[in-house]
Amino acid sequence: MGAILIRNADTILTMDDDRRELEAADILIEGGVIAAIGAGLELPEGAEIVNAAGCVVTPGLVNTHHHLYQTLTRAVPGGQDALLFGWLKALYPIWARFGPEEMRVSAMVGLAELALSGCSLTSDHLYLFPNGSQLEDTIEAAREVGLRFHPTRGAMSIGESDGGLPPDDLVESEAAILEDCIRVVDAFHDPAEGAMLRVGIAPCSPFSVSRDLMREAALLARDKGVMLHTHLAENKEDIAYSLEKFGCRPGQYAEDLGWTGDDVWHAHCVKLDGAEIDLFARSRTGVAHCPCSNCRLGSGIAPVRAMRDRGVRVGLGVDGSASNDSGNLMQEARQAMLLQRVAHGADRMSAREALEIATRGGADVLGRPDCGRLAPGRRADIAVWDASGIESAGSWDKAALLLAGPCKVRDLFVEGRQVVRDGGLTTVDLPHLIERQNALARALAQG
Repeated sequence: MGAILIRNADTILTMDDDRRELEAADILIEGGVIAAIGAGLELPEGAEIVNAAGCVVTPGLVNTHHHLYQTLTRAVPGGQDALLFGWLKALYPIWARFGPEEMRVSAMVGLAELALSGCSLTSDHLYLFPNGSQLEDTIEAAREVGLRFHPTRGAMSIGESDGGLPPDDLVESEAAILEDCIRVVDAFHDPAEGAMLRVGIAPCSPFSVSRDLMREAALLARDKGVMLHTHLAENKEDIAYSLEKFGCRPGQYAEDLGWTGDDVWHAHCVKLDGAEIDLFARSRTGVAHCPCSNCRLGSGIAPVRAMRDRGVRVGLGVDGSASNDSGNLMQEARQAMLLQRVAHGADRMSAREALEIATRGGADVLGRPDCGRLAPGRRADIAVWDASGIESAGSWDKAALLLAGPCKVRDLFVEGRQVVRDGGLTTVDLPHLIERQNALARALAQG
């Protein structure tokens, strides 16, 4: 891989330890890492030049929660106006008809959409495996699109007949779940710095798995040295279920079962109370904040301001594209900023802080300090935003991208490889992919 010089960017928002903002500056990429950053860098012999005049450069965005398979079921009638539990019941029967092809194509579309929104690193929470589907269906999709990937092997083990929410034909035995977790971690997890692929363990939620499985999953993850992920405290129904079934709030449930610590991150956390926020801060437990999905499902506004102020690690997630119904991480960051302003005042979250949550914040939640910031020695995951277009016309501060800037990236580099160039994907045939996705969606809709 040859050297690349991103030259003469109007502004570089580094998100480094000093949060430096550099003007008229360059970034040199060599061997998949950032070799140098600053003004007037020397051009190595044979290096490719990327002209960034008129552009703002940021770290690649980081997505900490997604269900990529759901990209195939956007705006499904029957689920458009439902709360979380009703929405799930409307979608479960459709998802039960998926197979490996649906999983792979839907994941590719979701990953392509993320890439075009400037995302270079994404997690995924796949918790159902109908008709021979496997985690590697999504892993192969990420390899094709070219994003850095942190899939999690999810699971559901308590079906309707046992008092759970999912239908019985979508749950698995707990022995089989743990066995497959071991298989995928051993086969695919790469703990090395700069890894393109890491794997986590992620029972779906307190209302779809047993306490025993949650406890065993935590023990297994620590034995294997991988991270843990699940949904927690998403809405009022979630809290009521926890109180009724477990006799405690979600935070205590998580702590009792070993689900707190710097190797754990929970999705949503809309209804955490003050004691639970303090627990997460003390234990260094991470949170994936999903503002658009929380709005779409009427779940509420997560207490992100309180979490940040108390030291909780917070990243952003687009959540599934059946509950968003988009996968644009730049729009997610803007929504996060706006909701905290609605809840707490216009001075309580700046555009730069929201962008920090979308980059450095998400990388820290996923245990990836090698990503999410632009500094020598960090991975060359870099987003170049064209600030010369109509979205930024008249802006006095073009680095305030979330106030007046593009929501699609011009160029995206992942590990120094250009995945997006001039607003188009370089790795996959997007029109063909969209055609295949729509054909699969029509087939599902027709039953």
